[in-house]
Amino acid sequence: MWLRMLALALLVGTAVAGSPASAAADPPAAQLGSWSWPVSGAHALARPYVAPAGPYGPGHRGIDIRAASGASVLAPADGVVHFAGFVVDRPVLSIEHEGGVLSSYEPVQTTLVAGDRVTRGQVVGIVLPGHCAAPCLHLGARVDGEYVNPLLFLGGVGWSVLYPLG
Repeated sequence: MWLRMLALALLVGTAVAGSPASAAADPPAAQLGSWSWPVSGAHALARPYVAPAGPYGPGHRGIDIRAASGASVLAPADGVVHFAGFVVDRPVLSIEHEGGVLSSYEPVQTTLVAGDRVTRGQVVGIVLPGHCAAPCLHLGARVDGEYVNPLLFLGGVGWSVLYPLG
């Protein structure tokens, strides 16, 4: 029984926090749960965050939020545009926030350029089709270069609680 409970605790901890590779970057405590959602309306996830086992391993380094093609993309917090352009064949926008936090969005059409300041809630682009089978916005988050679950900043991931065994 205790072994099954331990396995469940480890499984839940990994699903919520990610793998040990993602634990290297601790999000700034002041920013946890402080972002607003980058799209208006319902916030249904098309695909959750799946931490890779290592820096080059398979995973899903962000969340896919269902959103209509042409929907406005909003800055979740104040910041400075870090990158706006194409990565391979996908239009990507990245915003640098305080504390070494970088948010990224794709596929997004934007008129912003690197160095532009943005404020929370400001329209920073529009959702384009192409990332998911049904239109969606991919939102990624990095802390000091390490990917973390964006739900940590959106308030969608609670702290793991381990209860004593027996």
